[in-house]
Amino acid sequence: MPDSERRPATAGTALELLVHGVGGTTPQEMLNDPRTVRITGDDTAAVFRRADDVEAEKEAAKRLDQAPGKPVPEAYVWCNLTSGNGSRALWLLLLPFMVVNLAHWMRPTVRDNRKRTVRLYGLLVRLAGLTLTVLLVAAACEVALDLAAWQCAGTGGCAQEHSWLGFLSPAGPDAGWWSLPGRRLALAALVPAALTVLLWYLSHRTWSAYESQPPIDYGAESDDETGRAGLGRPGFWYGRRLVARLRAAHTAAGLLTIVAAVGTSAARYDREPGGPPVLEALGRIVEASLVVGGVVVVWVVCRRGRSEHRLDRHLDAALVRWLPIGSLVLLALTLLYAGWSRTQWVSGGQLPGGAAIFGGIALVQCLLVIVLGVVAHLLYRAHPDPRTAMRGLAGPAVAMLACALGGVMSGGVAQRVADWLDGTGGTIEGPPVLLTWQASVIPPLLIVLLALVGWLARRTVQLRRIETAAVELDYEDEPADTGRTRRIARMRAMAALTDRAPRIIGITSIVTLLLGTLALVGAMTTDETPGEAAHGTYAVVEGAAEAAQALGSWLIGVGFILFVTWGRRAYKDPSARRTIGILWDVGTFWPRAAHPFAPPCYAERAVPDLTWRMATWTSATEGRRLVLSGHSQGSVLAAAAAWQLKPSVRKRVALLTYGSPLERLYGRWFPAHFGPDALSGLHREVDCWRNLHRATDPIGGPMRLPGDCGPQVDREALKDPLAYGRTKDHPLPAPILGHSDYQADPAFAEEREKLLARLRPEVPGPREDSGPEESQESRLEPTPM
Repeated sequence: MPDSERRPATAGTALELLVHGVGGTTPQEMLNDPRTVRITGDDTAAVFRRADDVEAEKEAAKRLDQAPGKPVPEAYVWCNLTSGNGSRALWLLLLPFMVVNLAHWMRPTVRDNRKRTVRLYGLLVRLAGLTLTVLLVAAACEVALDLAAWQCAGTGGCAQEHSWLGFLSPAGPDAGWWSLPGRRLALAALVPAALTVLLWYLSHRTWSAYESQPPIDYGAESDDETGRAGLGRPGFWYGRRLVARLRAAHTAAGLLTIVAAVGTSAARYDREPGGPPVLEALGRIVEASLVVGGVVVVWVVCRRGRSEHRLDRHLDAALVRWLPIGSLVLLALTLLYAGWSRTQWVSGGQLPGGAAIFGGIALVQCLLVIVLGVVAHLLYRAHPDPRTAMRGLAGPAVAMLACALGGVMSGGVAQRVADWLDGTGGTIEGPPVLLTWQASVIPPLLIVLLALVGWLARRTVQLRRIETAAVELDYEDEPADTGRTRRIARMRAMAALTDRAPRIIGITSIVTLLLGTLALVGAMTTDETPGEAAHGTYAVVEGAAEAAQALGSWLIGVGFILFVTWGRRAYKDPSARRTIGILWDVGTFWPRAAHPFAPPCYAERAVPDLTWRMATWTSATEGRRLVLSGHSQGSVLAAAAAWQLKPSVRKRVALLTYGSPLERLYGRWFPAHFGPDALSGLHREVDCWRNLHRATDPIGGPMRLPGDCGPQVDREALKDPLAYGRTKDHPLPAPILGHSDYQADPAFAEEREKLLARLRPEVPGPREDSGPEESQESRLEPTPM
């Protein structure tokens, strides 16, 4: 900008706020200094400085007449929010809850006239999340009540093989007060009840640590300027009210599921001829109370969504307190009712009502996913974007996978427990046939996944051939090295496979829906296990059905072991987190809008931390400058924090992102919050923004902003490796960096210096003959360096 159009300004201290990415690191590594000091924060997340920079502001104030020096680096370390003790890997067992919560945020971009459709989309996802809670508790009831207390304890042969069930068996020598079927069910109900209470406790404890972190409240300015669409809404990262409501509703739903398993079985027996009228009346009261409680739970889930346009500090105290307590009281009364003496009641076969519960859950989930797909298609059609993953159907596809995960895990666990209790004796009937069908679809689903892996391998070979020619062209002045060229081409080809994820997810979800429908129809029409239903058909069909049924439960057991093992390694091993941790960090980035028992959202702590730090730094002294530097997932946190700043502060912030998944991952899968409109708006609102990426990076990529915004933000892909062969600057072979160590590239320091130069001592002023819009556009033009 010409000097005549500038106005002088005081040069303040410059701050570079570094935010690390997936896997985390130490402040010593981020600041490249073994001596660091924590200046604010706690053991969970904190901001660090080098020991020599603790008093940097005071020293800068003493030399105001001197030229501005280098920026003061600060490191925001947030890795303890998502890693730490290996026991936290048990959160992975709640993966279906996290996945269905992701579906809430995957809705397509919409306009303001689609508010009702957006609310319907969120409502359908919340209902799908509620069915997953009911399914989890129902699976626990199936294992504890049906398989253990009802079938095995009620069968002499099975109870003899498991001595710990002897006091519950009516045929054993230890038969006593607990041997009556109702009392066995009442005692076994403590297992799913304990599970429900544990989920409530974990959600409440993490709720206090994450959702209770208040963001900055700008008062009236929040409503006028920052209360806009997207992640800039004042209440976006403060979801206490909704999480509290959902936690109360889901806790009540879990307890009511236990009431249904215990109470309806006793009420069904009491309605038989010859039963006491009092018990029959009590049974009808229990069933009526169960219906009323279910209606209230569904009403609470449907009644209210997220409150993002304002900082909602109000909690529905009566609802949050009395809904779980009322359900707990009803459960206690139901257990007393079931434990009433019924000497003629004998347990036989499967627990009544189990097949109807699991069949109803599966049917409702299929219908919810189909309707959700229709709603998502309508939203996408109103504002189509070719970069949106799966043409706006990513949310329904992910919701389908969440329901499938819940069904497969429930069916596999129930089948494994039944095999363990029964052995090879055939003394119990086992779980409802639907769960056996659901476990049996795992082998064919794995075959499809293996076929997709084969397709990816073939595609990788094709891409490697294409990239080989590109690498040879990029390094045409270098002596040819076939092995080196192949390694670089292979890295580029592997990195490009990330863009094939929508096709993989889409095919998997479609196959899962078809197999789930087949399992539901097969169980309802035959009322037999797959092996029994295929008996008498073609030998190939019969053999395949028996093999799938035998392998299904075993694959679930192996999958559980591998799942927890990998999760534990990912929490404790930084190298493992960099490879598989990105998916977990994406899943736990979003607030719990659809399921309160999902793993906690670390961004509800990290984003307010960064916002507070940037706001307090820029407001302390006139002229202070700030470069927000984010790598990988840290760039997403940086962008989210920048959106939360008030406009006057955003204009004093420069953004530097590298290895960023903002567009490649978040923009495609979460277009409503990271789509082209949102990213273009962020580019206009911050002072300046530069993005670095590599062709060998499987996670980061360009921002792809439309028009002139693209070159203003994206630098052309960095060369990786920095040197093809041995040179004076690189006498040893340079590594292929991929997603890591962007600071090693000279382009990083160059772009950072340009951002600082733009912010330093001269600030563009408005032209006398221009309006507000023109002066804002002139501010966004790049400053000559």
